[in-house]
Amino acid sequence: MKSTPITQIMTKNVVCVSPDQKLIDVKHIYEKKKFHHHIPVVRNEKLVGMVSLVDFMYRIKGAGLDDQNAVYNDLSVKDIMTSNPHFRNTDATVEDVAEELAQGDYRAIPILENNRVVGIVSTADVIRFFLKNPPKN
Repeated sequence: MKSTPITQIMTKNVVCVSPDQKLIDVKHIYEKKKFHHHIPVVRNEKLVGMVSLVDFMYRIKGAGLDDQNAVYNDLSVKDIMTSNPHFRNTDATVEDVAEELAQGDYRAIPILENNRVVGIVSTADVIRFFLKNPPKN
């Protein structure tokens, strides 16, 4: 189990945004069901940032649900994203990523292959994996 590739549990077909997109686009992504609460930010197919639900909520506080609220159309992703985010490559294992997530600094980690986002792994993904594959004594 220690050598299970992260590619086996990562979410593929990751929803990404560009730094220049408006927050209205991020709002619409977060309104979808079953969405991981971290959005990789890419420019020219390269990871340049991450937006978390906390980042988003902090910047829109008091904006409400109305799409016409100025904050959604005045601010861009680059205004709220965390630059130079932590990531792992596809050669990482589930245990590697679990150890990093357990430290509490991240809630999700983008997975890159040839510098392109090919997946994302959240703490929930890792928990589900270990619940289905408990360690053998």
